[in-house]
Amino acid sequence: MRKPTLAYVKVYRDRHGKLRRYFRRPGFKAVSLPGLPGSAEFMQVYQAALEGTEPPIQIGASRTVAGSVNALVGDYLDCSPSSTSPFKSSALETQRTRRNILENFREAHGDLPLYRTVGGKRVLLLTREHMQRIVNKKAGTPFAQRNFLNTLRSMFRWAMKEGRIPDDPTLGVTREKVKTMGYKTWSEDHIARFEAAYPIGTKGRLAFALLLYTGQRRGDVVKMGRHHVNNGVLTIDQSKTEGAEEAHLEIPVHPKLREIIEATPTVGVKTFLVTHFGKPYTAPGFGNWFRKLCDAADCLDVSAHGLLGLS
Repeated sequence: MRKPTLAYVKVYRDRHGKLRRYFRRPGFKAVSLPGLPGSAEFMQVYQAALEGTEPPIQIGASRTVAGSVNALVGDYLDCSPSSTSPFKSSALETQRTRRNILENFREAHGDLPLYRTVGGKRVLLLTREHMQRIVNKKAGTPFAQRNFLNTLRSMFRWAMKEGRIPDDPTLGVTREKVKTMGYKTWSEDHIARFEAAYPIGTKGRLAFALLLYTGQRRGDVVKMGRHHVNNGVLTIDQSKTEGAEEAHLEIPVHPKLREIIEATPTVGVKTFLVTHFGKPYTAPGFGNWFRKLCDAADCLDVSAHGLLGLS
């Protein structure tokens, strides 16, 4: 019997004669696949690559020097059961954002030692002044600067609490204030254009209705499926956000939403919305897909965020 093949997996033999496997998808960065096909480590990295997320591995762990920025970042990103890092309990989208920030941070500063011991006392080498200069370089992009500083603060506060560093180098570090009016709310004209572009029965209309009539964020909408609806009530555990606990929600299903759900064919049994690979969306992946729907419907200045609370 022929073994099933995995999409986008390419096999090469290197100059030493050893087989190497890579996930190579047009338009995406190539990802090295460890272990043998079908093994736990292989499938974990393959699935992450397929979904467009970062594989949960510590890059360069074998080259890590104890007491360095590189070592601290690696320990903070550790999601194993024995880890005390708050990172592993963050929402998946928060993990994705912070992992990217910290991987870039340690790529630039990973070899720096965090402290040195003088007369039996540890002295911080990565000082507040140093951190302020790093943060100042991001002043041209205030949102990125805010996310960067919040991520670094979370890591260094944990490190100080754990006794890994003598002081918190982000204490007193400031950033540019982000001036924004927030996400633009959809108008009746926006809604009319979108509904005209995506009639009842299409996946786009179902996605729109789930956002509009449940008032939930994209990270919760992508988890919803038929098994969440019982006796006219949609029950779901809302994903927690920074500083908030997970909430158990019971949302009455709006008659219009029920009509759209019943009229829309769905692929699979787990979630209402799936990618063209038949897999549930990640929150960022859904956001990017919905953004394209908005653009195609001539709703260029609104997004999924602006639908919250309209119903």
